[in-house]
Amino acid sequence: MAAPSLGRKHTTYADFGAHPEEPTVAKYTPQELADTLKDGLLSFPVTSFDADLQFDEENYRKHLAWQASFPVAGLFAAGGTGEGFSLTPSESARVVLAAVEEVGTTVPVLASAGGSTAQAIENAQAAEAAGAEGILLLPPYLTEADQGGLIDHVSAVCSATSLGVIIYNRANAIYKDTTVATLAERHENLIGFKDGVGDLEHDARVYAKLGDRLFYLGGLPTAETFALPLLQLGMSTYSSAMYNFVPQFALDFYQDVRNNDRVAVNKKLNEFVIPYLDIRDRVKGYAVSIVKGGLDAIGRSAGGVRPPLQNMAEKDLADLKALIAKVS
Repeated sequence: MAAPSLGRKHTTYADFGAHPEEPTVAKYTPQELADTLKDGLLSFPVTSFDADLQFDEENYRKHLAWQASFPVAGLFAAGGTGEGFSLTPSESARVVLAAVEEVGTTVPVLASAGGSTAQAIENAQAAEAAGAEGILLLPPYLTEADQGGLIDHVSAVCSATSLGVIIYNRANAIYKDTTVATLAERHENLIGFKDGVGDLEHDARVYAKLGDRLFYLGGLPTAETFALPLLQLGMSTYSSAMYNFVPQFALDFYQDVRNNDRVAVNKKLNEFVIPYLDIRDRVKGYAVSIVKGGLDAIGRSAGGVRPPLQNMAEKDLADLKALIAKVS
C-alpha cells in the first residue's frame, strides 16, 4: 500500500543508544499473532500486590493460570488494568516474565511499552527477551506530540524489536490515518490499532485507509459498552477488564457481539454492564480499582491498588459483590 512520505529521518533505537539483548524466538510471527488476536476476546490481567503493595508473583501466577484456563485469545501483562503505569521498568519486566513462564505455552502473552521513547524501547526489548509475543505501545509520557514526533516514537520502538507492535490511540497519541499508513508501510511488525478515544469518524478513516493491513481492537474503559457499534467499523475484538473476575460472562458477551445478537447484548448490558458502569463512575480511578474489587468479591483477591489509585469503599464493594452474584 502506498503511504505518504513525510520526508523525515527514520529514527531507530540506535539513536537512543539502545542495544537489544539476544531475543528469545517468539512462537508467532507478527502476522500470525494478529490473526490469532483479531478473532478472540483479549484481556489485561491485574498485577497482584501484597500488603506492602509489592509484586506478589505467586498470587499473580495463580490468577494467570485461572485466566488462561478459559479460551481467551491473548493476555496483556503489565498493561493499564495491570497498573503498568505504577510499575518500575524492572518490575514490569518481572511481571511479563512471570506471565510468559506461567501461561505462555497456553495463550499469547503481550507486554506494554510506555514512558519516554528510550523507556518504551527498554520495555519492548525486555519483553522480547522474556519470550513475550507482542507489544502494546502506550502513549508517550506527559508531553504533547504532533504526527512527525509520533512517527519517530513508534518507528524507534518498532525498529528495536521483532515482535508485533500495536499502537494505542489515546490521550496525547492520536494517530491520523495518514500517520498510521506511513507507519504500516515502514514497519511490517506494526500489526494493530487499539482505540481508546471513541471518535467514530477517526476510526472509520483509519479502517478505510488501512483495511486488513492491521487488526483493530476497542480499548475504551469497559469496552463491552461500545463493542457492538465498533464492530461495524472493523474492530473485531476488544480488551475486557471484567474478564478478570467474570470470565465466562465476558466470553459470552463477546460471542453475542460477534454474532451481532443485539437482543442478547442489550440484555447483558442491562443486567450487568450498565449497573457496573454506575459503580465504576462513583470515583475517579475506579476503572482499575473495580477490577481488583471484583476479584475480592469472588474470593480471588489480588491485593489493593497502588497510589494514586484508591481501593473501593466498603459500600461500593458490597454493591459490586451483589451485582456479580446475579450473573454468576
